[in-house]
Amino acid sequence: MDTLANLWPPVRLTLELASITTLTLLVVATPLAWWLARSKARAREIVATLVSLPLVLPPTVLGFYILIALGPDGPGGWLASLWGANTLAFTFTGLVIGSVVAALPTVLQPIRNAFQAVGDRPLEAAATLRASPWQAFWRVALPLASPGFLSAAVLGFSHTVGNFGVVLMIGGNIPGRTRVMSTAIFDYVETMRWSEANILAGSMVVFAFVVILSMILIEKRFAGPRV
Repeated sequence: MDTLANLWPPVRLTLELASITTLTLLVVATPLAWWLARSKARAREIVATLVSLPLVLPPTVLGFYILIALGPDGPGGWLASLWGANTLAFTFTGLVIGSVVAALPTVLQPIRNAFQAVGDRPLEAAATLRASPWQAFWRVALPLASPGFLSAAVLGFSHTVGNFGVVLMIGGNIPGRTRVMSTAIFDYVETMRWSEANILAGSMVVFAFVVILSMILIEKRFAGPRV
């Protein structure tokens, strides 16, 4: 019972972080994905490239620059000063910001693909029925793109749960504040607490299996009929 009691705080913090990050990502990624899918601007692919950088940057590089941005001399320090602090680094808020930046391309791409798959015809049909662009977006584009949103939510949540390098760089491993499952496993291995490490690692293996199975089922559920 003591072991389980010690393991619960990083599990709880991980679930809280992943939930908040996923909701934030869906809000941030939706308008950006819509613009990338529909815009004809020349800067579109440049923006898409910048957003996709976390996919190829080493976690230490990405974590380092986020750490600088969240520190006392960065915009995070200015933001923290609004409530009397001097940094967002090594805080839960900092973990959320870093996780959003790290997982944004993972969430953005499925939503962008879903919007592109909608095509012009349904929106043109809505326009002929005198629907405004806003109404067409909410009543036509979003429902048709819902499989992409579901995939994006699953991928964003799982990416945040499994994140290690960026989380360790910007949050450290502070018990009760920034110690999530991935950093807790690292700490348990370093201190040779194999039992705790095995429980958390095994839980993440099961979680990974569930995520992959969910993605397969989502794809199967919404796949078009074979011809």
